Amino acid sequence: MSLKSERRGIHVDQSELLCKKGCGYYGNPAWQGFCSKCWREEYHKARQKQIQEDWELAERLQREEEEAFASSHSSQGAQSLTFSKFEEKKTNEKTRKVTTVKKFFSASSRVGSKKEIQEAKAPSPSINRQTSIETDRVSKEFIEFLKTFHKTGQEIYKQTKMFLDTMHYKRDLSIEEQSECTQDFYQNVAERMQTRGKVPPERVEKIMDQIEKYIMTRLYKYVFCPETTDDEKKDLAIQKRIRALHWVTPQMLCVPVNEEISEVSDMAVKAITDIIEMDSQRVPRDKLACITRCSKHIFNAVKISKNEPASADDFLPTLIYIVLKGNPPRLQSNIQYITRFCNPSRLMTGEDGYYFTNLCCAVAFIEKLDAQSLNLSQEDFDRYMSGQTSPRKQESENWSPDACLGVKQMYKNLDLLSQLNERQERIMSEARKLEKDLIEWTDGVAKEVQDIVEKYPLEIKPPNQSLAAIDSENVENDKLPPPLQPQVYAG
Repeated sequence: MSLKSERRGIHVDQSELLCKKGCGYYGNPAWQGFCSKCWREEYHKARQKQIQEDWELAERLQREEEEAFASSHSSQGAQSLTFSKFEEKKTNEKTRKVTTVKKFFSASSRVGSKKEIQEAKAPSPSINRQTSIETDRVSKEFIEFLKTFHKTGQEIYKQTKMFLDTMHYKRDLSIEEQSECTQDFYQNVAERMQTRGKVPPERVEKIMDQIEKYIMTRLYKYVFCPETTDDEKKDLAIQKRIRALHWVTPQMLCVPVNEEISEVSDMAVKAITDIIEMDSQRVPRDKLACITRCSKHIFNAVKISKNEPASADDFLPTLIYIVLKGNPPRLQSNIQYITRFCNPSRLMTGEDGYYFTNLCCAVAFIEKLDAQSLNLSQEDFDRYMSGQTSPRKQESENWSPDACLGVKQMYKNLDLLSQLNERQERIMSEARKLEKDLIEWTDGVAKEVQDIVEKYPLEIKPPNQSLAAIDSENVENDKLPPPLQPQVYAG
């Protein structure tokens, strides 16, 4: 089996990780393969098209209502004054409803009124009650960080506070709309710093990281895995899927990692720890940092195992294996959270964006993994998935001196159980075959007897006449001597 055929289900060309619009940035499966910038453009185009269609529909409904009213008014001009007032009231109510529909679909409906903005500036007592120790610490760090920027820092803090207060009144919006508001805020602040504040790009990046840390720490409990989405359902589905794939071995995935080397084993444990730790972080940038650390541990493990730098074809299968072994909690929720609320510049470029895109590809591969992806027959794949059997673990002949005796014994017991399971299945198969053979043999013998009976039928003749007693008078056969007569002798 060639190496190419072994990896046909896992290999991902690096060009496939880029935005399919050809802008040169990294794409994301959650954005249908687009980068953040191109996805927003496509989303706005679709949204504007929908708004235009809804606007035309509202105008058409209004025209139909006016025409219907004019026709009804001309035919019923002689009606009473009371009825005319009723019709006028009804028409005004319909016109008001159509106007409300127009306002709802207009672009200006997204902008709050002055009264709402003034109310948003006031500190919300509910937000103050929900602040935690971590939130207070992040707030102090953010204020201290902005003090070094003087006037620019004051303007940034003012905009950030106004954004948080506005988001407090937008909790009833869908998570996609909240994500769009956050992404707009990131873009507006970055552009304002570069154009008005003349802040260098490297400092803009640092400020944006601090802004993201501050606002997402405050919004985390409201926007991470909200009840209005199916994120939790997807988490349970991928968790159940990974549990069902516990039998997948590194050899099936063509993972070039030798876990018998103690250093490589430690790297694998650290990678699993990092990918699990992602769920404990609140800030999207910190979650991305966990993915990046996990990926670097994977590259180091492959490098030590192969004694050469790892390639992309080595990295992705190993990342899939690490995800299967770690089974990170709330994996889909974390991916969606990063996609929705992370600074888009991090997801579009840099190593963070590259590693995150590979993680999305790994999860997509796990969801669609089948027998062909692992070069297995469908029968074996179904048996492994159902838990009837598991692939035999390849026990190492030369265990490391530091290996735990319990681990050795566990692998021996697993190997023994696997062998016993195979023997039991073989015996049951032979028993079923023997039972089938016995039934077929019995049916065959019965059929042969039936054929012989039909070919040679049994004829029953009447019995012959019974023979006469020896001492009776024999009339038919005179050759016999007469019976003896008793004689009397004188004494």
